[in-house]
Amino acid sequence: MALTVALIDAGPLVAYYNKGDRWHSSAQRFFEIFKGKLITSEPVVTEVMWHLSVDWHVQNAFLDDLQRELFTVASLTPPDFKYIAELNEKYKDLPGDFADLSIVALSERFHLLDVVSLDADFDIYRAYGKKKFVQLFQK
Repeated sequence: MALTVALIDAGPLVAYYNKGDRWHSSAQRFFEIFKGKLITSEPVVTEVMWHLSVDWHVQNAFLDDLQRELFTVASLTPPDFKYIAELNEKYKDLPGDFADLSIVALSERFHLLDVVSLDADFDIYRAYGKKKFVQLFQK
């Protein structure tokens, strides 16, 4: 059986680390069941750290899991920034969220459609070839 590789947005990560988040139980279940590789971006890491800023212990738990490579953090490249600018214009009515658009850019680079997100915008965003994202996180 092939290993599932998916992109992960900030919402499920914040929900998992923040016990007071309304989606915490759903995030716990997801991480208990999911046995694949999760890729995220540096803008997503920044967003997670900001949302967890009320408790440095929780932030450090997240950072420890990043250090242990429970999640792969992909750096953005110059072509990614160009593509994100194009997406920012395309989705100007949403408005485009930098972290979200970085996930869309990574989907192009890694040819991935599976995404773990709480964000309904991923029902609107389209990946390479105008394909719909497949949401793996169930609320």
